[in-house]
Amino acid sequence: MGSDTSEVALDLFPYLKVYKDGTLERIAGVEVVPPGLDPQTNVLSKDILIVPQTGVSARIYRPNFVIKDQKLPFVVYFHGGAFCVASPAFPNYHNSLNKLVAEANIVALSVDYRLVPEHPLPTAYQDSWAALQWVASHKEEDGHHHEGWIKDYVDLDQVFLVGDSAGANIAHHLAFRIKESDLGQSFKILGIGMIHPYFWGTNPIGSETADGLRKELVDKWWLYVCPSDKGCDDPFINPFVDGSPDLAGLACHGILVIVAEKDILRDRGRFYYDKLVKSGWRGKAEIMENESEDHVFHIFNPDCDKAKSLMKRLAAFLNQGSGKGIVE
Repeated sequence: MGSDTSEVALDLFPYLKVYKDGTLERIAGVEVVPPGLDPQTNVLSKDILIVPQTGVSARIYRPNFVIKDQKLPFVVYFHGGAFCVASPAFPNYHNSLNKLVAEANIVALSVDYRLVPEHPLPTAYQDSWAALQWVASHKEEDGHHHEGWIKDYVDLDQVFLVGDSAGANIAHHLAFRIKESDLGQSFKILGIGMIHPYFWGTNPIGSETADGLRKELVDKWWLYVCPSDKGCDDPFINPFVDGSPDLAGLACHGILVIVAEKDILRDRGRFYYDKLVKSGWRGKAEIMENESEDHVFHIFNPDCDKAKSLMKRLAAFLNQGSGKGIVE
C-alpha cells in the first residue's frame, strides 16, 4: 500500500498529477533548453526579465543577420499548455519560435507567464498584459530601459499577437483589453494568429457531441485551472456567454484562425471564426484547417509537410505589412 504522498488525488492527463498530500508533478512541458544561436535556422535568442516586480520573463528571438536600418514585424507569442504546463524554454516551443522567426523574418517575444495552480487565473492573463504594456513602452521616447533588439530591429507599427491553444485564448482577451485601456490610443495590434485556440463551453457542439471521452478530458482540464461557479461557461474559456464582449470590438485589423481536423477544439475555432465574420467587425478574417491532424501537431511534429505549410501560412499573414491586405 502506498502512502498518501504516492496516492494520486487528480490525474490531469497528459499534463500533471496532483497527489493527496497536495504535491504536484508536472508530466508534460518540463524540459528546458537554453537560448542562443540556432544553427539550423540562424536565429538568435536570449532570455530577458520584463516585469521585475513579478519576475515575469520572456525569450526574445531575431534573425542573426538583419539588413541595416531594416525594421521587422514584431510578434508577441503566448505558448499553450492548458495554462498549467510548458514555457518558452520548452524545446518544442523554442524550436517552433526559431522556425517561425526564420520563415517570416520577424522579431518575436515568447512570454513566460506564470502557471496554474501556483499562480491561479487570471495571473496568466495579467502577466501577458504586463508583457504587452512593456512592449508598448518602447514607443515612448525615454529609451534607457528599452530592449536593444526591439529598439534596433522592430517596427512597432507592425505588432502581432500569436498563440497556440491557451496562448490563442490569451491573445483574444488581450485584444479586448487593449481597446478598453489607454494603451489602445498609441499602440495598435495589426493582427492575431490563433493556432488551435482553446475555447470551450458547457454544452457540446459539433464533433464534441460524439466524443464524450475527450469532452470529459477538456472539461476536467478547465475545471481544474479555473474553478468557478460558471464552470466551462466562464467568460475566460467561452467567449460567447452573457457578459462577454462583442467580437465586433476586437482591437486588431486581421485575424488568422487555424484549426486541426482531428482536434476536439476544432468546432470552437470554426464557431469563433463564423461569429467574428458575422459580428460587424471591420477587419479581415481568414481560416485554415489542417486536415488529418490533431491539436498543436506542429509543435510536436514540426518537420512534417503540414507543419511546414502551417508555418508558411502564418508567415504570410505576418508579412502583410503596413496594412497591405489588411482592412484599416
